[in-house]
Amino acid sequence: MKNDQSPDKIRKVALALDRALEEKNLDLVTSKFADDCSIELLNVELFGKEGVKKWFNWLFKHVAEIKLMPVTIMVNGDTFFEEYIVKAKLYDDEQTSSKQAEVLVFESYQIKKLRIYFDRLDFASSVAKNIISKTIVKELIKKSIDDLI
Repeated sequence: MKNDQSPDKIRKVALALDRALEEKNLDLVTSKFADDCSIELLNVELFGKEGVKKWFNWLFKHVAEIKLMPVTIMVNGDTFFEEYIVKAKLYDDEQTSSKQAEVLVFESYQIKKLRIYFDRLDFASSVAKNIISKTIVKELIKKSIDDLI
């Protein structure tokens, strides 16, 4: 397929998506996606505008506010890649951060595919509510880096 999309315009649309997420603006987020889009994260694939809404609602069920801070951005043809840091405020006012990456594939300057990669343990403490689950999460995080440090 011939790509006649401008890398600069792709970058602008992708960064506008980030701003819309930070503003918790579902209509603006949804407008950035093609009707037949897909979103993939945590081994789950969501489809269409309903999938976008499901992802958005899931995200803000777990975090009250987010700030997305780009680290590396690359555009190659119709594909946008971004490594970024998420600074999140949880509903209990706890702050957390997560280094993540996303791949967006564009068609006519709309997002056709979004793939998000992150370590779910970065947010495990936000769902661990009692002392037992908090202890288990803490131990899992500790064990996951055994022999690295």
